[in-house]
Amino acid sequence: MGEQQHVKFPQGVIDEYAALGVDLPALFSAGHLGTRMGVEIVEASAERVVGTMPVEGNTQPYGLLHGGASAVLAETLGSVGSMLHAGSSKIAVGVDLNCTHHRGVRAGLVTGVATPLHQGRSTATYEIVISDEAGRRVCSARLTCLLRDVNPGDGEHIRTAAG
Repeated sequence: MGEQQHVKFPQGVIDEYAALGVDLPALFSAGHLGTRMGVEIVEASAERVVGTMPVEGNTQPYGLLHGGASAVLAETLGSVGSMLHAGSSKIAVGVDLNCTHHRGVRAGLVTGVATPLHQGRSTATYEIVISDEAGRRVCSARLTCLLRDVNPGDGEHIRTAAG
């Protein structure tokens, strides 16, 4: 779980990051927290990011999907979209996350789809819809990221995180 080998990125984006020596699938993975939670990103572009997460292992005491787990999935997907929109010269940093939980889920896999509401020069906002295996909406989320310039010290951290 958490492996990012099946992520589909636009070829131009892959080429942009490869020229910088950055492994794009590793950079835009779910990260350490997402990996522990079983988040898998299956499609990624600035216009649409899709990821899944198992309910098992991510529940609260009543046996339902934990709202915080939905928030992790939402922030992961929205952040990936924001970074892809911003390009390799910027870093996306989440500044606001709002989640509304509509129904409980006890088992299976949930799927999140992030689409942009705003793609600016300094901020990006994504709507993330999380659904159960029957296609019923479980959570609606909105993430706004600040898009800031990469600082000289960020480059090494990005390359280290990517591989």
